[in-house]
Order: sequence, then structure tokens, then C-alpha cells
Amino acid sequence: MIENHYARADLYEAILAGLRQAGKDLSNLAPADLAPVDAFHVRGREATRELSRLCALRPGLRVLDVGCGLGGSARYLAGECGCRVTGLDLTADYCRVGRLLSERVGLAGRVDFRLGSALALPFRDASFDVVWTEHAQMNILDKPRLYGEMARVLKPGGRLAFHDIFAGPAGDPRYPLPWANEASYSFLAAPEAVRSLLGRLGLRPLHWEDATLKARDWYRAALERITARGLPPLGLHLLMGAASRDKLENALHGTEQGRLTFVLAVAEKAG
Repeated sequence: MIENHYARADLYEAILAGLRQAGKDLSNLAPADLAPVDAFHVRGREATRELSRLCALRPGLRVLDVGCGLGGSARYLAGECGCRVTGLDLTADYCRVGRLLSERVGLAGRVDFRLGSALALPFRDASFDVVWTEHAQMNILDKPRLYGEMARVLKPGGRLAFHDIFAGPAGDPRYPLPWANEASYSFLAAPEAVRSLLGRLGLRPLHWEDATLKARDWYRAALERITARGLPPLGLHLLMGAASRDKLENALHGTEQGRLTFVLAVAEKAG
């Protein structure tokens, strides 16, 4: 179900067509040229930049991006922060396109992609300095196993960095949403429950920020642009499909009505 939600066989070709229409030179692309489509999370590259600063990333750190999508964050962490990044995703189309886009922008040697489940990370214990994730856990029911796997592959003193969507206090949101067309594969946890779970796993929060108002403003601005100008040649609608506007409107509604909560956080594994 989850793989089908995100899969699109012609995605690479659609992205190249969007880049051409946007006036980009396909033989001379920079990672930032891909940002409108490869940052499939609220506030896009701005949020990635903000989280990277909070996590105090530095060159040479080994980073795992869980639920990496097309690899936009992974490429940013490699290109701008000098990290060695592995992206893991359950969607084969995303991994394939992520590799091709990394080649296009000259980062194939610094970012690699693995097809796999976040509930059974194919890595040894204590393999990574940082585990990173943005907008992936909403599709995963088993939160203890998910965060337990992240904690397992972190080195002692390593950091978990995430920007994610949780349940708000006002009840269930309406669907479709960017990560689920229906409630059957959307698993929103309360942020307090996740914070408590991290503590039990030996992950001590260093930064915990309610970013809901930032998300609300971003959704509003995105919808205002679409209303004024229509869909751009390159954008997240290539990933969300024909119902992309409905998904954004429902996400804004949920954010405004207290049905969705956004958190930006960094936690450290006990040494």
C-alpha cells in the first residue's frame, strides 16, 4: 500500500521535462535546481538547512537518511555539510531516481541509496554518527521498532535529527494528505508519546521545537502561489499526483485546526 502510494514509473522523465520547462540546462545542473521537487517535506530546503544547523553537522560524519525519498536532503547534507550520506527508502522508484539525480549533479560518489524497510535497517549496530529523517514515520505504525532501529544503528554520542508530523490535540485530519490518500496507512502519534519513547531508548532530546506555525505559513504560501500562478513546471505535484491541491488544502486545514503538529528535534544517544 505505502509503496503504491509513492511509486511512479515515469518519475525521472517527468522531472527532466519539468527542469527543461523551467529553463534549466540538464547538462549543468546544481543540487539547488532540484529543490522544488526533491525536498518532499514542509518548508523544503529551508527546513533541511535549519535542522542541519541544529544538529551541528560537520564534514566527514556518516549520516543515514531514513525515508530519504528522492534524496534531496541527502544531497544537501553531502554537498553543503560534507557528510557521507546513505539514503534508505521503501519505494524502489525513489531510490532509482535518487541515484540518477545524484549522478546528474555530481554527487554520486558522496550519496548512496539503499532499498529497504525502516523497521529492519540493513546496517550493523553503531554504524552512523547521525540518523536523519524528515516526514517518513507517519506511514509506520510500529513506532517502538522504528525508533529502536534508529537508536540501534547510532553510535554512542550520535544524534537523531528529525522534522516530522504528529497528531494534534483536535482529532483526526481529513484525507487525502501528502503521505496517505486514506486513514488506513496514516499512523500519527502524539508528539509527547514519541518524546517519551525516545527517552526509554536512551535518546536524550537536545532540541525540541513545535514548528506547527511555520508549517501553517508554508502551506498557506504554497496554496496562494498555486492560486495565483497555477502549478509550476517543477514541484511536489509531480510526486503527489492529480490530487496535489486537495492534499495541500487538507494539510493546511489540519494544521490550522490543531489536527496536525510539526516538530523539529535533535536527540543524542547515551554514550
